[in-house]
Amino acid sequence: MNLKILVTAGDGIGPEVTNQAVAVLKEVAAMGGHSFTFDAKRIGGVAIVQDGTPLPADTLNAALASDAVLLGAVGGNEFNSLPPGKRPEAGLLQIRAALGGFANLRPAFAFKELAVNSPLRPEVIEGADILFVRELLGGLYFGQPREWNRAAGEAWNTMRYTRDEVARVARIAFQLASRRRNKVCSVDKANVLEVSQLWRATVTEIAMEFPTVALEHQYVDAMAMHLMNRPRDFDVVVTENLFGDILSDESGVITGSLGMLPSATIGGKVNLYEPVHGSAPDIAGKGLANPLGAILTAALILRHSAGLEAEAAAVESAVRKTLEQGFRTPDLARGDTTGLKVLSTTEMGAKVRETVKSQLSAVRS
Repeated sequence: MNLKILVTAGDGIGPEVTNQAVAVLKEVAAMGGHSFTFDAKRIGGVAIVQDGTPLPADTLNAALASDAVLLGAVGGNEFNSLPPGKRPEAGLLQIRAALGGFANLRPAFAFKELAVNSPLRPEVIEGADILFVRELLGGLYFGQPREWNRAAGEAWNTMRYTRDEVARVARIAFQLASRRRNKVCSVDKANVLEVSQLWRATVTEIAMEFPTVALEHQYVDAMAMHLMNRPRDFDVVVTENLFGDILSDESGVITGSLGMLPSATIGGKVNLYEPVHGSAPDIAGKGLANPLGAILTAALILRHSAGLEAEAAAVESAVRKTLEQGFRTPDLARGDTTGLKVLSTTEMGAKVRETVKSQLSAVRS
Protein backbone atom coordinates (compact mmCIF):
# COMPACT_ATOMS: atom_id res chain seq x y z
CA MET A 1 0.00 0.00 0.00
CA ASN A 2 1.35 3.40 -1.08
CA LEU A 3 -0.09 6.45 0.66
CA LYS A 4 0.92 10.09 0.41
CA ILE A 5 -0.10 12.01 3.54
CA LEU A 6 0.05 15.76 4.00
CA VAL A 7 0.49 16.86 7.61
CA THR A 8 -0.81 20.33 8.47
CA ALA A 9 0.03 20.43 12.17
CA GLY A 10 -1.35 23.94 12.72
CA ASP A 11 -1.19 25.77 16.01
CA GLY A 12 -0.87 25.19 19.75
CA ILE A 13 -0.69 21.49 20.59
CA GLY A 14 -1.30 20.55 16.95
CA PRO A 15 2.36 19.76 16.16
CA GLU A 16 2.76 17.72 19.35
CA VAL A 17 -0.20 15.43 18.77
CA THR A 18 0.27 15.04 15.02
CA ASN A 19 3.89 14.00 15.64
CA GLN A 20 2.61 11.07 17.68
CA ALA A 21 -0.02 10.13 15.10
CA VAL A 22 2.61 10.17 12.34
CA ALA A 23 4.91 8.00 14.45
CA VAL A 24 2.14 5.40 14.81
CA LEU A 25 1.49 5.44 11.06
CA LYS A 26 5.20 4.95 10.39
CA GLU A 27 5.26 1.98 12.76
CA VAL A 28 2.31 0.38 10.99
CA ALA A 29 3.86 1.02 7.58
CA ALA A 30 7.21 -0.45 8.59
CA MET A 31 5.66 -3.60 10.02
CA GLY A 32 3.36 -4.17 7.06
CA GLY A 33 5.79 -3.29 4.30
CA HIS A 34 3.69 -0.31 3.24
CA SER A 35 5.01 2.91 1.77
CA PHE A 36 3.63 5.94 3.61
CA THR A 37 5.25 9.26 2.67
CA PHE A 38 4.71 12.47 4.64
CA ASP A 39 4.88 16.12 3.65
CA ALA A 40 4.41 19.09 5.99
CA LYS A 41 2.74 22.45 5.26
CA ARG A 42 1.40 25.38 7.26
CA ILE A 43 -2.22 26.21 8.06
CA GLY A 44 -3.98 28.44 10.59
CA GLY A 45 -2.25 30.95 12.84
CA VAL A 46 1.28 29.85 11.99
CA ALA A 47 0.46 30.44 8.33
CA ILE A 48 -0.99 33.89 9.07
CA VAL A 49 2.26 34.87 10.79
CA GLN A 50 4.59 33.45 8.14
CA ASP A 51 2.51 33.68 4.96
CA GLY A 52 -0.10 36.36 5.65
CA THR A 53 -3.02 33.97 5.08
CA PRO A 54 -4.56 31.08 7.07
CA LEU A 55 -4.39 28.77 4.02
CA PRO A 56 -1.39 29.36 1.74
CA ALA A 57 -1.72 28.28 -1.88
CA ASP A 58 1.12 25.78 -1.60
CA THR A 59 -0.64 24.09 1.34
CA LEU A 60 -3.85 23.71 -0.64
CA ASN A 61 -2.02 22.48 -3.72
CA ALA A 62 -0.13 19.91 -1.66
CA ALA A 63 -3.39 18.78 -0.06
CA LEU A 64 -5.04 18.25 -3.43
CA ALA A 65 -2.02 16.23 -4.57
CA SER A 66 -2.13 13.93 -1.51
CA ASP A 67 -4.06 10.78 -0.67
CA ALA A 68 -4.96 12.03 2.81
CA VAL A 69 -4.52 15.15 4.94
CA LEU A 70 -3.82 15.00 8.69
CA LEU A 71 -4.61 18.25 10.51
CA GLY A 72 -3.59 19.06 14.07
CA ALA A 73 -5.59 22.07 15.26
CA VAL A 74 -5.84 25.77 14.44
CA GLY A 75 -6.40 28.91 16.50
CA GLY A 76 -4.85 31.15 19.11
CA ASN A 77 -5.91 33.99 21.37
CA GLU A 78 -3.67 36.46 19.57
CA PHE A 79 -5.87 36.18 16.48
CA ASN A 80 -9.22 36.80 18.18
CA SER A 81 -9.34 40.46 17.11
CA LEU A 82 -9.23 39.53 13.42
CA PRO A 83 -12.48 39.36 11.41
CA PRO A 84 -13.83 35.81 10.96
CA GLY A 85 -12.58 35.48 7.37
CA LYS A 86 -9.01 36.26 8.42
CA ARG A 87 -8.75 34.09 11.53
CA PRO A 88 -6.96 30.70 11.64
CA GLU A 89 -10.31 28.92 11.58
CA ALA A 90 -10.98 30.38 8.13
CA GLY A 91 -8.13 28.26 6.80
CA LEU A 92 -9.85 25.16 8.13
CA LEU A 93 -13.17 26.07 6.51
CA GLN A 94 -11.39 26.85 3.24
CA ILE A 95 -9.50 23.57 3.05
CA ARG A 96 -12.65 21.63 3.91
CA ALA A 97 -14.52 23.33 1.08
CA ALA A 98 -11.67 22.88 -1.41
CA LEU A 99 -11.20 19.18 -0.65
CA GLY A 100 -14.94 18.67 -0.95
CA GLY A 101 -15.48 16.25 1.92
CA PHE A 102 -19.10 16.59 2.99
CA ALA A 103 -19.42 13.82 5.61
CA ASN A 104 -17.56 14.34 8.88
CA LEU A 105 -17.32 11.08 10.83
CA ARG A 106 -16.85 11.51 14.58
CA PRO A 107 -16.75 8.28 16.62
CA ALA A 108 -17.44 8.56 20.33
CA PHE A 109 -17.16 5.41 22.42
CA ALA A 110 -16.93 4.83 26.13
CA PHE A 111 -13.64 3.68 27.62
CA LYS A 112 -14.32 1.66 30.75
CA GLU A 113 -11.03 2.83 32.22
CA LEU A 114 -12.02 6.50 31.84
CA ALA A 115 -15.50 6.25 33.36
CA VAL A 116 -14.22 8.08 36.44
CA ASN A 117 -13.48 11.10 34.20
CA SER A 118 -17.06 11.42 33.02
CA PRO A 119 -19.71 13.34 34.97
CA LEU A 120 -22.14 10.62 33.89
CA ARG A 121 -22.66 7.46 35.93
CA PRO A 122 -20.63 4.47 34.69
CA GLU A 123 -23.78 2.40 34.11
CA VAL A 124 -25.12 5.13 31.80
CA ILE A 125 -22.12 5.29 29.48
CA GLU A 126 -20.81 1.72 29.67
CA GLY A 127 -20.86 0.21 26.19
CA ALA A 128 -21.80 3.45 24.44
CA ASP A 129 -20.52 3.50 20.85
CA ILE A 130 -21.83 6.31 18.66
CA LEU A 131 -20.73 7.39 15.20
CA PHE A 132 -21.74 10.96 14.41
CA VAL A 133 -22.07 11.77 10.72
CA ARG A 134 -22.01 15.54 10.48
CA GLU A 135 -22.80 17.31 7.21
CA LEU A 136 -19.80 19.57 6.74
CA LEU A 137 -20.20 21.85 3.73
CA GLY A 138 -23.60 23.44 4.22
CA GLY A 139 -25.73 25.10 6.85
CA LEU A 140 -24.83 28.23 8.79
CA TYR A 141 -21.09 27.79 8.37
CA PHE A 142 -21.19 28.17 4.59
CA GLY A 143 -24.64 29.59 3.74
CA GLN A 144 -24.89 32.94 1.99
CA PRO A 145 -25.60 35.76 2.63
CA ARG A 146 -23.60 36.28 5.81
CA GLU A 147 -22.29 39.51 7.27
CA TRP A 148 -21.41 41.41 10.41
CA ASN A 149 -22.44 45.02 9.93
CA ARG A 150 -20.54 46.72 12.71
CA ALA A 151 -21.86 50.17 11.92
CA ALA A 152 -25.46 49.03 12.15
CA GLY A 153 -24.80 46.78 15.13
CA GLU A 154 -26.26 43.69 13.50
CA ALA A 155 -25.12 40.46 11.90
CA TRP A 156 -26.68 37.59 9.98
CA ASN A 157 -25.97 34.08 8.78
CA THR A 158 -27.96 31.83 6.49
CA MET A 159 -28.81 28.19 7.09
CA ARG A 160 -29.29 26.70 3.65
CA TYR A 161 -29.42 23.13 2.31
CA THR A 162 -30.47 21.46 -0.92
CA ARG A 163 -32.11 18.07 -1.14
CA ASP A 164 -29.04 16.60 -2.82
CA GLU A 165 -26.73 17.83 -0.04
CA VAL A 166 -28.89 16.15 2.57
CA ALA A 167 -29.36 12.98 0.54
CA ARG A 168 -25.66 12.32 0.01
CA VAL A 169 -24.72 12.61 3.68
CA ALA A 170 -27.78 10.61 4.74
CA ARG A 171 -26.82 7.84 2.33
CA ILE A 172 -23.35 7.60 3.90
CA ALA A 173 -24.92 7.42 7.36
CA PHE A 174 -27.16 4.52 6.32
CA GLN A 175 -24.28 2.72 4.62
CA LEU A 176 -22.16 2.96 7.76
CA ALA A 177 -25.05 1.88 9.99
CA SER A 178 -25.57 -1.21 7.84
CA ARG A 179 -22.02 -2.28 8.82
CA ARG A 180 -22.63 -1.56 12.50
CA ARG A 181 -25.88 -2.05 14.45
CA ASN A 182 -28.40 -1.03 11.77
CA LYS A 183 -29.74 2.07 13.49
CA VAL A 184 -29.75 5.70 12.32
CA CYS A 185 -30.94 8.66 14.35
CA SER A 186 -31.47 11.85 12.34
CA VAL A 187 -31.33 15.08 14.33
CA ASP A 188 -33.04 18.30 13.24
CA LYS A 189 -35.32 21.11 14.44
CA ALA A 190 -38.22 20.40 12.10
CA ASN A 191 -40.81 21.86 14.46
CA VAL A 192 -39.33 25.34 13.86
CA LEU A 193 -37.02 25.43 10.83
CA GLU A 194 -38.01 24.93 7.18
CA VAL A 195 -34.46 23.74 6.49
CA SER A 196 -34.99 20.98 9.06
CA GLN A 197 -38.29 20.04 7.45
CA LEU A 198 -36.43 19.50 4.18
CA TRP A 199 -33.77 17.56 6.11
CA ARG A 200 -36.31 15.24 7.75
CA ALA A 201 -38.25 14.58 4.55
CA THR A 202 -35.06 13.79 2.62
CA VAL A 203 -33.58 11.48 5.26
CA THR A 204 -36.90 9.64 5.46
CA GLU A 205 -36.81 9.19 1.68
CA ILE A 206 -33.24 7.85 1.69
CA ALA A 207 -34.12 5.43 4.49
CA MET A 208 -36.32 3.54 2.04
CA GLU A 209 -33.15 2.43 0.21
CA PHE A 210 -31.98 0.65 3.39
CA PRO A 211 -34.88 -1.48 4.64
CA THR A 212 -32.73 -3.31 7.23
CA VAL A 213 -31.70 -0.06 8.96
CA ALA A 214 -34.10 1.42 11.51
CA LEU A 215 -34.58 5.20 11.40
CA GLU A 216 -35.67 7.52 14.18
CA HIS A 217 -35.88 11.32 14.26
CA GLN A 218 -35.01 13.56 17.20
CA TYR A 219 -35.16 17.30 17.73
CA VAL A 220 -31.72 18.68 18.53
CA ASP A 221 -32.65 19.95 21.99
CA ALA A 222 -34.10 16.58 22.97
CA MET A 223 -31.06 14.82 21.51
CA ALA A 224 -28.73 16.90 23.66
CA MET A 225 -30.54 15.48 26.68
CA HIS A 226 -30.72 11.90 25.37
CA LEU A 227 -26.95 11.82 24.81
CA MET A 228 -26.53 12.39 28.52
CA ASN A 229 -29.12 9.97 29.87
CA ARG A 230 -29.21 7.13 27.31
CA PRO A 231 -26.18 7.26 24.97
CA ARG A 232 -26.14 3.47 24.55
CA ASP A 233 -29.38 3.64 22.57
CA PHE A 234 -27.70 5.33 19.60
CA ASP A 235 -25.64 3.85 16.80
CA VAL A 236 -25.18 6.28 13.87
CA VAL A 237 -26.35 9.87 14.36
CA VAL A 238 -26.67 12.03 11.24
CA THR A 239 -27.26 15.76 11.42
CA GLU A 240 -26.46 19.11 9.85
CA ASN A 241 -23.31 21.15 10.32
CA LEU A 242 -23.98 23.27 13.41
CA PHE A 243 -25.94 20.63 15.30
CA GLY A 244 -23.29 18.03 14.52
CA ASP A 245 -20.50 20.29 15.73
CA ILE A 246 -22.20 20.85 19.07
CA LEU A 247 -23.52 17.34 19.70
CA SER A 248 -20.29 15.57 18.81
CA ASP A 249 -18.35 17.87 21.16
CA GLU A 250 -20.90 17.13 23.87
CA SER A 251 -20.13 13.44 23.42
CA GLY A 252 -16.71 14.12 24.91
CA VAL A 253 -18.32 13.43 28.30
CA ILE A 254 -18.91 9.84 27.13
CA THR A 255 -15.23 9.26 26.38
CA GLY A 256 -13.98 11.19 29.41
CA SER A 257 -12.12 13.89 27.48
CA LEU A 258 -12.30 15.84 24.25
CA GLY A 259 -8.73 14.67 23.76
CA MET A 260 -10.06 11.18 22.97
CA LEU A 261 -12.22 12.15 19.99
CA PRO A 262 -10.99 11.56 16.39
CA SER A 263 -12.65 12.55 13.13
CA ALA A 264 -12.51 11.87 9.41
CA THR A 265 -14.02 13.93 6.62
CA ILE A 266 -14.86 11.84 3.56
CA GLY A 267 -16.72 12.09 0.29
CA GLY A 268 -14.56 14.63 -1.53
CA LYS A 269 -11.39 14.69 -3.61
CA VAL A 270 -9.11 13.96 -0.63
CA ASN A 271 -10.09 12.78 2.86
CA LEU A 272 -9.25 15.15 5.73
CA TYR A 273 -8.51 13.81 9.21
CA GLU A 274 -8.27 15.70 12.50
CA PRO A 275 -8.78 15.18 16.23
CA VAL A 276 -11.85 17.02 17.46
CA HIS A 277 -10.08 19.02 20.19
CA GLY A 278 -8.79 22.54 19.70
CA SER A 279 -5.31 24.02 19.74
CA ALA A 280 -5.18 24.47 23.56
CA PRO A 281 -2.49 27.19 23.46
CA ASP A 282 -2.30 27.32 27.26
CA ILE A 283 -0.62 23.90 27.40
CA ALA A 284 1.29 24.00 24.10
CA GLY A 285 4.91 22.96 24.35
CA LYS A 286 4.56 21.62 27.89
CA GLY A 287 4.20 17.92 27.08
CA LEU A 288 0.72 17.89 28.62
CA ALA A 289 -1.35 17.33 25.47
CA ASN A 290 -3.31 14.11 25.04
CA PRO A 291 -2.25 12.51 21.72
CA LEU A 292 -4.82 9.70 21.80
CA GLY A 293 -7.44 11.58 19.76
CA ALA A 294 -4.81 12.18 17.08
CA ILE A 295 -3.65 8.55 17.24
CA LEU A 296 -7.25 7.35 16.89
CA THR A 297 -7.50 9.74 13.94
CA ALA A 298 -4.51 7.90 12.44
CA ALA A 299 -6.58 4.72 12.75
CA LEU A 300 -9.27 6.37 10.64
CA ILE A 301 -6.65 7.16 7.98
CA LEU A 302 -5.74 3.48 7.91
CA ARG A 303 -9.41 2.50 7.61
CA HIS A 304 -10.81 5.04 5.17
CA SER A 305 -7.84 6.05 3.00
CA ALA A 306 -5.49 3.06 3.17
CA GLY A 307 -8.15 0.35 3.35
CA LEU A 308 -6.21 -1.37 6.15
CA GLU A 309 -9.00 -2.42 8.49
CA ALA A 310 -6.95 -4.88 10.56
CA GLU A 311 -4.27 -2.27 11.17
CA ALA A 312 -6.86 0.37 12.06
CA ALA A 313 -8.44 -2.01 14.57
CA ALA A 314 -4.98 -2.78 16.01
CA VAL A 315 -4.33 0.92 16.68
CA GLU A 316 -7.73 1.35 18.34
CA SER A 317 -7.15 -1.77 20.43
CA ALA A 318 -3.69 -0.50 21.40
CA VAL A 319 -5.20 2.71 22.77
CA ARG A 320 -7.62 0.69 24.89
CA LYS A 321 -4.88 -1.63 26.14
CA THR A 322 -2.64 1.30 27.04
CA LEU A 323 -5.44 2.73 29.16
CA GLU A 324 -6.10 -0.69 30.70
CA GLN A 325 -2.45 -0.79 31.78
CA GLY A 326 -3.02 2.40 33.78
CA PHE A 327 -1.23 4.90 31.56
CA ARG A 328 -2.73 8.38 31.42
CA THR A 329 -1.99 11.87 30.19
CA PRO A 330 -2.69 14.66 32.72
CA ASP A 331 -6.18 15.41 31.38
CA LEU A 332 -7.15 11.77 32.01
CA ALA A 333 -5.64 11.46 35.49
CA ARG A 334 -8.52 12.64 37.62
CA GLY A 335 -9.84 11.57 40.98
CA ASP A 336 -7.93 8.80 42.73
CA THR A 337 -4.76 8.33 40.69
CA THR A 338 -3.46 5.44 42.79
CA GLY A 339 -1.89 2.89 40.48
CA LEU A 340 -1.95 5.19 37.47
CA LYS A 341 1.14 6.27 35.56
CA VAL A 342 0.90 9.82 34.23
CA LEU A 343 2.83 10.27 30.99
CA SER A 344 3.85 13.16 28.79
CA THR A 345 2.59 13.50 25.22
CA THR A 346 5.62 11.75 23.74
CA GLU A 347 5.68 9.04 26.41
CA MET A 348 2.03 8.20 25.77
CA GLY A 349 2.68 8.03 22.04
CA ALA A 350 5.60 5.66 22.63
CA LYS A 351 3.47 3.37 24.82
CA VAL A 352 0.76 3.12 22.17
CA ARG A 353 3.34 2.37 19.46
CA GLU A 354 4.85 -0.35 21.64
CA THR A 355 1.43 -1.98 21.99
CA VAL A 356 0.61 -1.60 18.29
CA LYS A 357 3.88 -3.31 17.43
CA SER A 358 3.23 -6.24 19.76
CA GLN A 359 -0.32 -6.66 18.47
CA LEU A 360 0.66 -6.62 14.82
CA SER A 361 3.54 -9.00 15.52
CA ALA A 362 1.14 -11.43 17.16
CA VAL A 363 -1.23 -11.26 14.19
CA ARG A 364 1.57 -11.97 11.73
CA SER A 365 3.26 -14.75 13.73
